[in-house]
Amino acid sequence: MSMDIFGGKRLKLGVWGLGRGMAFLNSARALNIDVVAGCDFHEDRHKAFHEICPDAALTKDEDEFLAMDFDAVLVSTYCPNHARDTIKALKAGKHVLSEVTAFFTPAQGVALVEAVEESGLVYNLAENYPFSKENMYVTKLYKEGLFGELTYAEYDYVHGGSNPCAFYPDGSPVQPGNQLHHWRGFLNYHYYCTHSLGPVMVATGLRPEKVTAFPEDVLNIGCVHGKGRKVDGTMPNLGAFCPSLIQMSNGSIVRNLMGGTTADSRMRRFFGTKASTFIHDGVMTLKLGADGSALTLEMEPQWEGMGKEADEAGHGGGDFWELYYFARQILTGEKAPWDIYAAADVTLAGIQALRSAVNEGTPMEVPDFRKKEVRDRYRNDDWQAKHIDPERIFPDDQDISITGNFSVVCKDMIPLIKLVRCALDGMKVYPFVKPAQKFIVIDHVKELRKKLPEVTACYKRMRQIADAYPESQGGIALLEKLDLGEEDLILDTGKITGMLNDFLLNQA
Repeated sequence: MSMDIFGGKRLKLGVWGLGRGMAFLNSARALNIDVVAGCDFHEDRHKAFHEICPDAALTKDEDEFLAMDFDAVLVSTYCPNHARDTIKALKAGKHVLSEVTAFFTPAQGVALVEAVEESGLVYNLAENYPFSKENMYVTKLYKEGLFGELTYAEYDYVHGGSNPCAFYPDGSPVQPGNQLHHWRGFLNYHYYCTHSLGPVMVATGLRPEKVTAFPEDVLNIGCVHGKGRKVDGTMPNLGAFCPSLIQMSNGSIVRNLMGGTTADSRMRRFFGTKASTFIHDGVMTLKLGADGSALTLEMEPQWEGMGKEADEAGHGGGDFWELYYFARQILTGEKAPWDIYAAADVTLAGIQALRSAVNEGTPMEVPDFRKKEVRDRYRNDDWQAKHIDPERIFPDDQDISITGNFSVVCKDMIPLIKLVRCALDGMKVYPFVKPAQKFIVIDHVKELRKKLPEVTACYKRMRQIADAYPESQGGIALLEKLDLGEEDLILDTGKITGMLNDFLLNQA
């Protein structure tokens, strides 16, 4: 049920980008925000949007969209275009809630900051991780003085690294099938630093001032990275670790970790001069008494205020709160956490971290774009790291009848290679697995035995593409995946079947 939380005032919202943008619709309904328009050049997304917002206008044309009658726009478009699209929306007289990251180059950041200043309109960054239940509780305790002053923090935003970015976020294979998914196929994880650094900034009110990062040369297996930093200077995309060390404005240090790897992680460690907290796998532990061994308490944070509505809106409640703060600022004038300057701080921390990595760890300033004299130094700074071209991972003279199957093969191979590794590696460690979990390993071995014909067929399709173009970026990625998936063993049907049967027989 919707609530009257802004004194009867309502906000008319347009959603530009109906992929990520669809995730905000439940929150908007709960907050009495009227979604009156949508824009996306993917017509297949129009149907899903229309089912939820049947009375909203729909168009593929951005100019037609921005000319419509609404107060504010959610910019959830092509990631490197966020600054461009935000500036265009501001010029059309719309308040803007922009998805992360705010901009792609320092020069874009300068243009964006000045466009917001000139417009007099509200700009917020749609960074939602500070507004999880645990992170909001840390913010509350910090502002109450429980932690004292921040001394050090470690925050992760780490995903599994098996995705070669050959399919769209909804899981469908990229078309045409010989390419990667545009920005996801080349974006380095340093750009995507806001989910890990953002919660520290919101909790403490501090800004990042300096950053250093080293380049990663041991890359995840089977992701299309190009020839690598040591060979041609290409920085890896979303399939690599990207840690950085950030000095905050009070002199404290934040270890900020993003990346794609073999273990998802949202681990958070926050150390203050009076107390600390550790959050991992849904468990929050507080250390009190200004001493590490004084008092340890396990916490169960609870929402305050509209927590029930935040939970029901999905995505951990974060989308609800960032949309609430945005609407509140427009309708009541009360400032939201993510204004344009904080958005510039968190975005520049990632850009400058990547710049540091390209320069072998050289410390970089995180410029304060609140100051015009600082902005002037970056006004023409269009730096970005060298990256692959996601549309050209095979030679120009490729046989599309072969390479056009790349994205579909990638979609099929991911769960199968995961299964192979889970079964084979689970068998290796089985004697030491806790008794209550042994059945999990056994189930994986049974499933692999059942799916061996499917795995074998998939490997043969992968091999066809890889053998046709073994030196291409796509071919190299497939060869790495075949090695990871123990191709020789899996294709020796008698041997692998015997191994699996022997293991299951011994556990009977």
